[in-house]
Amino acid sequence: MTFPRSHLTWLTRDSYFLSQTSPHGYDLRLYNSSSVPQLELFKLHHPTGLGGNQRKYRAERQAGQMTVSQINHKLKANEHSYNVPRNSYDGRGPFNGVFGFHSNLLAANCPSEDRRSSATCLQSRGMLFGVFDGHAGTACAQAVSERLFYYFAVAMLPVRTLAEIEEAVEDERPVAPVLQWHKHPNDHSCRDAGQLYFSSLRTYWQERLDLGREELEEKEEEEDGKVSSALANAFRRLDNDISVEAQVDLSISSTRRVHNPGEALSLSSPLRVALSGCTACVAHVSGGELHVANLGDSRAVLGVKEDHGGWTALSLTNDHNAQNPDELQRILGEHPMSEAQTVVRHDRLLGLLMPFRAFGNVGFKWSGEMLSRVSETRPEVLSASEVARTMGRHYHTPPYLTAQPEVTRHRLRPKDKFLILATDGLWELMHRQTVVQLVGEHLTGLKWQKPVPRSGMTLGSMHSLLLDRKKHSLAAVEDQNAATHLIRHALGNDGYGGVEPRRLAKMLSLPPELTRMYRDDITVTVVHLNDPDI
Repeated sequence: MTFPRSHLTWLTRDSYFLSQTSPHGYDLRLYNSSSVPQLELFKLHHPTGLGGNQRKYRAERQAGQMTVSQINHKLKANEHSYNVPRNSYDGRGPFNGVFGFHSNLLAANCPSEDRRSSATCLQSRGMLFGVFDGHAGTACAQAVSERLFYYFAVAMLPVRTLAEIEEAVEDERPVAPVLQWHKHPNDHSCRDAGQLYFSSLRTYWQERLDLGREELEEKEEEEDGKVSSALANAFRRLDNDISVEAQVDLSISSTRRVHNPGEALSLSSPLRVALSGCTACVAHVSGGELHVANLGDSRAVLGVKEDHGGWTALSLTNDHNAQNPDELQRILGEHPMSEAQTVVRHDRLLGLLMPFRAFGNVGFKWSGEMLSRVSETRPEVLSASEVARTMGRHYHTPPYLTAQPEVTRHRLRPKDKFLILATDGLWELMHRQTVVQLVGEHLTGLKWQKPVPRSGMTLGSMHSLLLDRKKHSLAAVEDQNAATHLIRHALGNDGYGGVEPRRLAKMLSLPPELTRMYRDDITVTVVHLNDPDI
C-alpha cells in the first residue's frame, strides 16, 4: 500500500507511532499531520582469583596532559544507568527479571562505528539489549541499532494486535507504542530515513497477516521457542530489507540523483547502509528466561556467583570467525570443494572480512553482475577498484556471508547475577573471567557503600555491619557505573588487577588518528539480574 508522504514523517513529537522514549531518549515516531609513537604498554595478565581488597586505585595525579578530572570526563561522557521502576515489580522483583543496567561506549574510530540499544518490549514486558559493531563505516550499525528491535516486536505480536495496528494506520489513527526506548542523549539517531524504515516494517507485518490468522495463531500456540524464532526471523528479515532497499535505491533514475546530489552521501542512503556492515549481539530477558542472538564476534557473558562466593564466567555466544572450527566448517561446507582454499584466506572471508556473519556487507552477498552494476551506475558509493578488490579472482558462488544468528536460550538461576554484552573492543583487551570478576567485585563494593539503616538495628548488629563493611569495601570505587569500571580497567590494566594511572592517561590522550592502532571502539552493557545487592 502507498502512504501519503505527510503521514510518514518520523519526528520527535508528542504523537506516537510504535514507540515511546525515556526522558533522555530520542526516537522515530509517526507524525500524523607516518611514524607511530611508542607507548609504554603493559602486557595484559588475567589472574583468576584476585580479592576485592587487591583492586585499588591510586589517587595520584595522572601523567601527561590529562588530569584525573579530564580522564573521568572522557570515560564517563557516554555512560548510561537505568533502574527499573518499582511499579514494575511483583512480589519477587521486576516482572521481566531485570533490575536495571549500566552501559558505556568509548570511541577509537572517529566517529565511533559501535552502536548500542536498549528498550522495553511493551507487549511482552521483556527487556531488549544490543551492541552493534560496525565496519566499513557507521551506516549499517546505525540502521540496525534503530530498526532491529521493531522487527522483533512485530515478530512477537499476536495476529490480532497486528491487525489492529494495520487498521489504525489505514484510518490514520494513533497507534499504541510497542517499544519504550532507554537512550543516552549522545546516542545517535537518524531522522531522514524514517519513511523508508516504516514502509519496510509495515510490509513485514502485512506479510505476517497474509499468512492467515488461523495458521499464525496455531503456530504461536504450539511454538515453544517463540522468542528464539522471533529473534532469528527479525535478524533475517531486517537484513533482507536492507538488501532490497539498496536494490531499489540502485534503480533510481539519474535525474533524481542530479536533483538530490547529497542523497548518496547521506549515512542513511540505502546503498551506503547495505555496502557497510555490522555484527550484532542482542539479549531478551523476560519471565526468568534469557535469550541471546549473536551475529559475528561481539559476546554475551553471564556472571555467575558460586556457592563458595567466587565468580564464574558463562559464555552464551560463539565467535563467528576463523577461530571457531565449527563456523569454519560451515563456511567450507556451503561452497564447492574447488573453493576450499579461497573462501577463507588469512583467517578472513575471501581474505578480506573477519566476521563470518554480519548484517549488510552486500559485497559478500550479491552476485558479481549486481556489484559491477553498482560501480558503473553509482561510483560515488562503490568504485570499480573496490569491486575488483572484493571480487578478485575467487568470487564465484555468493552469498558468502549470512545474517542468520545463533540463538541461545538460558533459564535464569538465582546465582546468575548479571549479563555482560560487549563488542570485541573489550574482549581483545580482557579475558571473560577477568571481566566477570571485575564486575562482581565492583557491584559488591557498591553494596557496602550504601547508607546504614537508621532504625531497626541494635548496637551489636551495627558493630557487625561495620566490620563487614571494613572487610568487603574497596579502597576507592571510582565508578558507580559497572560498564565504565570495565573500560577503565581495560585501558589502564596494570597486569595485576588494578589500574595504572600513567597507562590509562596515555591510552586516553592518543590523538584520533593513532587511537585505532592501539585499540578498537569499546561498547559495554551490564544487565543486573536477580538480587541487585549480589
